[in-house]
Amino acid sequence: MKNQLLALGACALAFLGLTQEAAAQDDRAGTQAMEELLVPITPRTIALGSAITGGLSDLGGVEAVQSNPAALLASSGTNAMFSRSEYVQDIGINYAGVSQSFGANSIALTLLAWDYGDIQRTTEANPDINATTPVTYTASAYAVGATFGRQFTDRIGAGFTLKALGRRIDEVTSSGVAFDAGVTYVVEESGLRFGVALKNLGAQMGFSGTGLNRQVPINGPSGQQPVAGEIRDLEAQLPSTLNFGASYTRQFQGDLSVTGLANFQSVSYDLDQYSGGLELGYANLVFARGGVNFTAEPDQDMWQSWNLGAGLNLDLSGTRLKVDYAYRPTNVFGSVNVFSVGIGL
Repeated sequence: MKNQLLALGACALAFLGLTQEAAAQDDRAGTQAMEELLVPITPRTIALGSAITGGLSDLGGVEAVQSNPAALLASSGTNAMFSRSEYVQDIGINYAGVSQSFGANSIALTLLAWDYGDIQRTTEANPDINATTPVTYTASAYAVGATFGRQFTDRIGAGFTLKALGRRIDEVTSSGVAFDAGVTYVVEESGLRFGVALKNLGAQMGFSGTGLNRQVPINGPSGQQPVAGEIRDLEAQLPSTLNFGASYTRQFQGDLSVTGLANFQSVSYDLDQYSGGLELGYANLVFARGGVNFTAEPDQDMWQSWNLGAGLNLDLSGTRLKVDYAYRPTNVFGSVNVFSVGIGL
């Protein structure tokens, strides 16, 4: 286990150097493939400022793997979850999965699906939208993940996720594979948790398909003749991230609990992000949450720096029912509302 931790630490340091070099070049921001992977999609994660890299003692396994594969180990038994996000511009995000613990081991299967709805088509020849008889096309994206985690000691756990990725825009598609890896360190008696996670590591992705076919006019002996051609898409890197996080939970008299969280995220081709969150709980039944996110250039972010949320945990004769909500305001579009329902056995 010591060698594994050293190897992960070496990878983290090397990746930090690469991401800092890339983030320094602002002209490369927004040029990554599958940037959907950077969007937080579950209510508790959003409400706490995406600062759950260190994990939480009562965090469901399906939600945990979005922040750190090793955080899955905090979940016991069988857990299932469905989350729905009403994103900006009528975009829908669905996330669902199931997790299961087996002694010191845990596994999870997850599905993330983006639905962009009907988009009005424009072309080089007709750049304006026809409001009378609009022609539309569709777009979508998905990520299917399989996660495995193992608790090596009472304090140290590790996990990894293998993800199959795909995007479709009208008649072109793109696919790839990525993986996440993480470690958690828990000081249970003090309420402290620490985590490190490398996410979205994989090969470059590019588009292909009939939508890239073109008829190119070529001058010949008898004048211009159309010749079949194809536009070659330039492949792009995945939005790899390095995350360091910590959380601290304190129990007070009267069944009151307070949890504080902090996180640093370095994103390839983009700005570093600092975030924090605060969760207030009563009797492990109701929760109020808030989070903040900061970058060096907040004027370049469409999101406001704060998020809010709430949660309800019910024990129904041994079955745990969790309902969560998050509110995420923007600077440009309408606010985003996210709901989830989770079941634990």
